[in-house]
Amino acid sequence: MSSVVIAAVAIGAALGTASVLGVVVNRRSGVLRNTNTVVGQDNSDLSLSEHGPTVVHFSAAWCGPCAAVRRVVDQVCADLPDVAHVEVDIDANPAAAKRLSVLSLPTTFIFDAEGQQRYRSAGVPKAADLQTALQPLRGAH
Repeated sequence: MSSVVIAAVAIGAALGTASVLGVVVNRRSGVLRNTNTVVGQDNSDLSLSEHGPTVVHFSAAWCGPCAAVRRVVDQVCADLPDVAHVEVDIDANPAAAKRLSVLSLPTTFIFDAEGQQRYRSAGVPKAADLQTALQPLRGAH
């Protein structure tokens, strides 16, 4: 085989691999995942509600998709008034971001009324997914 054919096959294989990885990463974006509760973690700096679940999302002024998360969470909280919403600027509170292992923006968490982390999402979550995750945490509402 000529070196041109070998190069073309190598480039095709690299592009194929990159495409598959891109699809896998994009499919996970915005998906809510159950989290393992860290017992005794101090989240007092997050202003979590003691009366119901709290949606916490980390954002920054320079983060474009963070505005979309804000709109989605505001919509969900308007439909579920007993759910609190806290937005944390990662530049203003890097300690909280580090403690919760926030590696990308936007990152969204759902905490129950006891302050335990229950769900986590990187990317823009769907409103229906947030509502489904929040419903059992709302008690008898």
